[in-house]
Amino acid sequence: MDLNIRGLVWASVGSLAFGAAVALGASHPQGAERSPSDVPDTKIALVPEPTESPRYLKDEHQKSSGTVVVGGRPIGYQAEAGILVVHVKDPLDDDPPPPREEKGGPPPPQPPEVGMSYVAYFRGDKEDGHRAITFVYNGGPGSSTVWLYMGAFGPKRVVTADDTHSPAAPYRVIDNEYTLLDATDLVFIDAPGTGFGHLRGADKEKAFYGVDQDAHAFANFIVEFLSRHNRWNSPKYHFGESYGTTRSAALANILESEKSLDLNGIILLSQILNFDNSVDGPQFNPGVDLPYALALPTYTATAWYHHKLQNAPGALEPLLHEVENFAMTEYLQALAAGSTLSAERKSQIAAKLHEYTGLPAEYVERANLRVNGGEFEKTLLGAEITTGRLDTRFAGPTIDPMSKEADYDPQSAAISSAYVSAFNDYVRTALKFGDKKTYKAENDVGKFWDFLHQPPGALTKIPGPINVMPDLAVAMKQNPNLKVQLNGGYYDLATPYFAAEYELRQLPIQSSLQSNIEMHFYTSGHMVYAHEPDLKALHANVAAFIERTKNGNGK
Repeated sequence: MDLNIRGLVWASVGSLAFGAAVALGASHPQGAERSPSDVPDTKIALVPEPTESPRYLKDEHQKSSGTVVVGGRPIGYQAEAGILVVHVKDPLDDDPPPPREEKGGPPPPQPPEVGMSYVAYFRGDKEDGHRAITFVYNGGPGSSTVWLYMGAFGPKRVVTADDTHSPAAPYRVIDNEYTLLDATDLVFIDAPGTGFGHLRGADKEKAFYGVDQDAHAFANFIVEFLSRHNRWNSPKYHFGESYGTTRSAALANILESEKSLDLNGIILLSQILNFDNSVDGPQFNPGVDLPYALALPTYTATAWYHHKLQNAPGALEPLLHEVENFAMTEYLQALAAGSTLSAERKSQIAAKLHEYTGLPAEYVERANLRVNGGEFEKTLLGAEITTGRLDTRFAGPTIDPMSKEADYDPQSAAISSAYVSAFNDYVRTALKFGDKKTYKAENDVGKFWDFLHQPPGALTKIPGPINVMPDLAVAMKQNPNLKVQLNGGYYDLATPYFAAEYELRQLPIQSSLQSNIEMHFYTSGHMVYAHEPDLKALHANVAAFIERTKNGNGK
């Protein structure tokens, strides 16, 4: 789950409209003159502090074992829950500072470091150094990976209501027959500052909170994990959800260009690579109308699900194909016409949008044919009921009937307690980790986050909304055997499925490399695994993808 992505879109768009310095403001550490490379990076090893002091982070882990029943057959596994300390660069590259002469003096500045929490699962009674291994993470930014732990691919999962609010505890945690352990070993990684992890050192937020900083932290974690577990010769995969897909694109390029590490495959769930395409805040980016067109099929799917379409067909997908065509032709042309669009044509398009969205034609016309995601969620079912954002099948009581846009996400409210509560119980009782620790499912990193990104070939970070399409394109060109799998839900309004498909079709790659991309869409939302039939299909698609590509050529 990625609760912060709407705020990220607004801030990202703001950086385009007003310039990076104004948008980020004085409260943002990235506005300081020094870059992370100017900060001392050496971990202080000689400071006479006790090693258990919370001032200094340390690696720790707890091993356990278990069994999960998949397809009626038991699969034994070894588990490792822990924290791995990651630095901006190798702490041994620089000489340590001289020891303090006076014990009462202040300690020398501590370089930035982060303890990243994780849970790893290895099939069998011992780790196989040649088995496929997949690194799994959610996004946010500022989200832990509790959602993919307990909802998708871990050996246990929590059962929640399909499209309504789940009752309070006790929650039902069951064997996950759709765990990916049958196809790959798994490493679930919590982002810096989330999970059981903490940041330490000078300019610590500056060093780890940002598009590029975050991707480098994950790269360093992965390299260190591979070394400690002797997995360098394993087939390697990334599975990222939501902002985790943004991270995956940047991360793949970093691993190839800086670590000489090729991936076998990248698996994207609820993808967003170019934040210009988000329907969360397009009104702050006038002149860029594509988000409205790319979100239209999701509006249609939502209205179809909630029975708001007149003469709705029985099947959804043929209708979506019809709407996709309208969105990229007549609708986009009307938006592009701007003030030259005639009143008659505007009314015709508004009538068509009413037919495809269930919104009143008069409302659509007053909105100048441009209804953003929050407005749609608030308006579709009337003043008293708000639809979900992450999964528009969900609906809940409106917080403020007089508001213009949705004030909350009914799906997040419906399932968050179940996921967080179940994991907190599971990690402590089954994995024997987390004693005297607090697990942070989400962390508000927005006030620190560096939204600017330096794509491959650029001499500096580029002002404007985040766009990591160049990163994925370069990664695919440098490693032409790299395969990409997109998964998305028709009812996802946080990262609409049609926008994700559009991004991959627009990648600046040779036509021959387009065959390295496959796409799968499901009758659910952002967290497609929250709908059990789609979890089953997602498992089948991802497992088959890994099986086809684990020998390096995808054939």
